[in-house]
Amino acid sequence: METTKRICVAGAGYSGLTSIKACLEEDLSPVCFEKTDQLGGLWYYREDDVKGVGSVMKPTVTNTSKEMSAFSDFPPPKDFPAYMHNSCLLKYFNMYSEKFDLV
Repeated sequence: METTKRICVAGAGYSGLTSIKACLEEDLSPVCFEKTDQLGGLWYYREDDVKGVGSVMKPTVTNTSKEMSAFSDFPPPKDFPAYMHNSCLLKYFNMYSEKFDLV
């Protein structure tokens, strides 16, 4: 009897989401360990400091264009700004997660 390999993924940020998707595409069973109840990693703005959890500042905007930052199999919507505010990037992460049933 063959068992599915379980794979540990640290964090549900940009890299974690793509790792989860890659595992699922290879019929692996990813287990994501995220310190918070939100996906987005440090792109998730937190009003209060949480020990051991990174966060962008409220006005943070990406320094790379959406075309350069995009997931290759899921481009951001055309109406998103070229340089996304962290809240817009989080919306994009959530859309990606929902599209590929990641979290």
